[in-house]
Amino acid sequence: AARLFGSARETSAMAKGADKISRSQDVVSREYTIHLHKHLHGVGFKKRAPRAVKEVKKFAAKMMGTKDVRVDVKLNKFLWSQGIKAVHRRVRVRLARKRNDDEDAKEKLYTYVTHVPVESFKGLGVTNVDE
Repeated sequence: AARLFGSARETSAMAKGADKISRSQDVVSREYTIHLHKHLHGVGFKKRAPRAVKEVKKFAAKMMGTKDVRVDVKLNKFLWSQGIKAVHRRVRVRLARKRNDDEDAKEKLYTYVTHVPVESFKGLGVTNVDE
C-alpha cells in the first residue's frame, strides 16, 4: 500500500521549505566562513584552485537559493593567490542576494560573492550585514 501523506516531520519540513521560498525573495547580505580544505580533500593539484571557485559558487547557491552566482574579481584573485595547488584552507565571504536588473533574465535574483579579509576565523559564525 502506497503512503499518501508524509509523516508529521516531513510535513513540517515542507512548511519550512515554503517559508524559505517566500523569504528568499528579498535582498539580503550575510557573511560566512567556507571551509575549503574539506571540499578540496582528494582533489588533484592541478584542479584545486578551479574546484575552489566552483565550491564557493555551489556554497553560495545553496545558502542563498539562487542559481545565478557571480564571484568578485578580488575573491577569485584571493583563491588563486597561492597558486593552483596551495589553496587557502578557509575563506570568509560576504554573500549578497541582489535583484537582477536585466528585463530578459531567467532569474529575478542573483548572488554576488565578495571576499572579506580577516586576521583569524575563530568565533566568527554567520553574521547578517546591513548595506
